[in-house]
Amino acid sequence: MFTGVLPAIVTPFKNGAVDEEGLRNLIEFLIENGVHGIVPCGTTGESATLSHEEHDRVVETAVKQVDGRVPVVAGTGSNNTAEAIRLTAHAKKVGADGVLMISPYYNKPTQEGLYQHYKKVAEAVDIPIVVYNIPGRTAVNIEPSTFARLAEIDNIVGVKEASGSMKQITEIIRLCGDKLTVVSGEDFLTYPLMSVGGKGVICVVANIVPREMADLCNLLLAGDFEKGRELYYRLLPLCHAMFYETNPAPIKAALEMMGKISSGEVRLPLAPMSDANRDKLRADLKAYGLV
Repeated sequence: MFTGVLPAIVTPFKNGAVDEEGLRNLIEFLIENGVHGIVPCGTTGESATLSHEEHDRVVETAVKQVDGRVPVVAGTGSNNTAEAIRLTAHAKKVGADGVLMISPYYNKPTQEGLYQHYKKVAEAVDIPIVVYNIPGRTAVNIEPSTFARLAEIDNIVGVKEASGSMKQITEIIRLCGDKLTVVSGEDFLTYPLMSVGGKGVICVVANIVPREMADLCNLLLAGDFEKGRELYYRLLPLCHAMFYETNPAPIKAALEMMGKISSGEVRLPLAPMSDANRDKLRADLKAYGLV
């Protein structure tokens, strides 16, 4: 269910509020260009600065706009297990096909604490769960042996791996086999990860190049690594450009430059891109033919 490219979509803002029309229009753009799923309220969606009411509304809006055309995997993670259960239950209630759950951040739980957190949510809400491992943001790495334990829980079905370590990625795939679908959480690792058995990417850059990222995943899933490699290296400069500054400031600026959202506004403590980095980003978009 959760293979190919699933854009982690931005949450457009206008004058401090969620721009629901902009959100719906972005979803249409992505689906029209062949993406395999939609992920609202992830890191790229600025979930950390959405109110609970806004979070619920963004998920519900996404589900309604997608209308069953592709899976919706809603971000529902938290460093508070009870809150994660509430967010996950809401996603299920409004019709999400699955949830993406970042590992508890700031608390620095042990591996046993991580296991018990996910087990508790999985037992409380019967919905497919994709575990999101990004130790650069959470301060704790989910180790491959812990993924092997989580893979035994029926509704834990996948992992978004953003540790940046191919050693870790390959060990997860070796230990878990077909029990967990492994997708990249780093755009620039899409090709390497899929070449060793990964099934796709939950992706930032797909917000601006959905067709190309869908084509890349389709080629790699079909085993055409030669054509896939050519496309991958064409996309790679854009993947790097999305991280000139903290995500999602660059991807929102790019979408604004392309006219896909009305404003590249981000919420504090994130700040707009510097002028120098905006100039670099615009040059990259121009080189690719996007502006």
